[in-house]
Amino acid sequence: MSTDLIGVLVLVVVFVLAALRGLNMGILALISAFLFGTVWLGHPAKEVLAGFPVDMFVVLVAVTFLFGIARTNGTVDWLVHAAVRAAGNRAAVVPWILFLLATALCATGAASPAAVAILAPIGITFAVRHRISPLYVGLMAVNGAAAGSFAPTAILGGIVNSSLAANHLKVGATALFAGTFAVNAAAAGITWLVFGRGRTLATVADEDGAADQAPPAPGVEQVATLVALVLLVTGTTVLGLDTGLFALTLAAALALVFRSTAQRATREIAWPVVLLVCGIVTYIALLQRLGVVDSLGSSIAAVGAPLLAALLICYVAGVVSAFASTTGILGALMPLAAPFLASGSIATTGTVVALASAAVVVDASPFSTNGALVVANAPEQLRSATYQGLLRWGAGVCAIAPFAVWAAFVVL
Repeated sequence: MSTDLIGVLVLVVVFVLAALRGLNMGILALISAFLFGTVWLGHPAKEVLAGFPVDMFVVLVAVTFLFGIARTNGTVDWLVHAAVRAAGNRAAVVPWILFLLATALCATGAASPAAVAILAPIGITFAVRHRISPLYVGLMAVNGAAAGSFAPTAILGGIVNSSLAANHLKVGATALFAGTFAVNAAAAGITWLVFGRGRTLATVADEDGAADQAPPAPGVEQVATLVALVLLVTGTTVLGLDTGLFALTLAAALALVFRSTAQRATREIAWPVVLLVCGIVTYIALLQRLGVVDSLGSSIAAVGAPLLAALLICYVAGVVSAFASTTGILGALMPLAAPFLASGSIATTGTVVALASAAVVVDASPFSTNGALVVANAPEQLRSATYQGLLRWGAGVCAIAPFAVWAAFVVL
């Protein structure tokens, strides 16, 4: 049995055991990385752990701590009321506002996790207060971030265009943005149909029971927290500062000044989610380092039928991106797709739009940074349901979206 096949089968076993026994999947994934990578293949443990996503760990811990402070001292509640008032007290409009804000942030250069880190906690608090599914609001923020990610001024848009240029290929930047935006706007529409239309959480209410009362004017602590959130937006979107480290810096500053609030807010850090996501990503990184993903991509690129090769590579992009870095998978697959794109037997722009859409539309998977941020910011009593919902959503999108974008942009 080949190493590639064993590595994939081990991942399947991890999912099955976690489902049957209820143990945190991250623990099982870390153990699997050790047993498969170190014990079976003989790689040093340090090398196996090199795939641990330090940046994702810091983002999840820092953001849940910072917004834990904001929730504990009432700042998020104040922002929720302000957002509803700005929407003319039409709660149904707010998720779409989040979608557009996330699109704008990413289109102007913000990293997708940065946009979701800023908007998801506010949106989820709004959802709980107004008896709307947190899953729906979280998905709208993630879909919005994906919708703006391939603008000419966006990070992923720049990566795709530069990768193609390096292989002497050219794709219309406007067509890439319009196509990927349309896919993710459609995903947002489906999200509304499935989760947002008439869905309520009648058992969830605010702890103070004052869902309909306007909050008082913000005090000194709330003003300081609002300043910190504005700095987070400015620092990550304008100055390009690292989201996790900057959020942790701001949270630490608030904790030093407002000690009692910070002590309560530490309970908001979603450690089980951090362990789950970081464990899975560590194992996937091991598979990538062993060349499993590249081997699969190369085999697909060698398929004689260009249409079939395009479909298969879209599926690889969608499935792998659900567990790993979207930036990384696009950086790996674009060069692999270059040979049959250069042959002229298949439309370059359509194939690139399909591949990019398949890779980014799955970003709501609970094993991606964006999906994990949604789970981590859900109330503790709803966290498991939110995780299960994102898991089902991610599985459905992985199964359907690559075929749909292939049919729309490559075949048609």
